Amino acid sequence: MIKWAIIFAVIGLIAGALGFSGLAGAAMGIAQFLFWVAIVIAVVLFVLGMTIYKKAT
Repeated sequence: MIKWAIIFAVIGLIAGALGFSGLAGAAMGIAQFLFWVAIVIAVVLFVLGMTIYKKAT
């Protein structure tokens, strides 16, 4: 998911440099959304992994 966030961020930067402000804004918005979703999923999985690890040992 982080890979897709980076791809959309690059698309947004290139579109912004070429003057496509609407497309750049949309791509950067998608990139931010995907980044934060990936971070939330990683934190949730980390917490679940730590709690399951404690129960298994």
